[in-house]
Amino acid sequence: MEKCEDQINGGEKQKDEPPAMALNHVSRLCRSVKESMDFYVKVLGFVLIQRPQVLHFDGAWLFNYGVGIHLVQAKGENSRRLPADRDHLDPMDNHISFQCEDMGAMEKRLKEFKIKHMKRTMKDEKIGTAIDQLFFNDPDGFMIEICNCENLKLVPAGSLGHIKLPLDRHNPPLEIGIGKWKPCMHD
Repeated sequence: MEKCEDQINGGEKQKDEPPAMALNHVSRLCRSVKESMDFYVKVLGFVLIQRPQVLHFDGAWLFNYGVGIHLVQAKGENSRRLPADRDHLDPMDNHISFQCEDMGAMEKRLKEFKIKHMKRTMKDEKIGTAIDQLFFNDPDGFMIEICNCENLKLVPAGSLGHIKLPLDRHNPPLEIGIGKWKPCMHD
């Protein structure tokens, strides 16, 4: 796959296309910053990083795997926005998903930490692909998915956009050669 800058419509960048972007962080309200921080560090391997000193509220910043998690202590009105049921697991509900290289090791880790989880495998017999998924909640009831979703091929489905894949991450296979679709690798 070739690296490109403006590889759209024969090399011309579209007017309405946004600049290159990547997910920077996910922000989570928490009942206890300490409890949530311990969970993300010990269970998921995030690393506590320094926050800017200008932030004068209780919170913590964590980083790993190319993404940050910002924890913010819920107070007053914010507390009502936390999930009421911390045990509810529904894969169709809001969640954040992390790609994992070893699903067996991750499931073992969840069991070691006594974290209630749901395991499922989605198989597509037609194309011979299977995706393993683990769903569980953080201490505040926000759902997390761990998957091997890179097994799933990305096939553009008529969007006007252009798929940009970072060079420094695990990327799912991309089906190319459909119409004008070409992969675009970015640093």
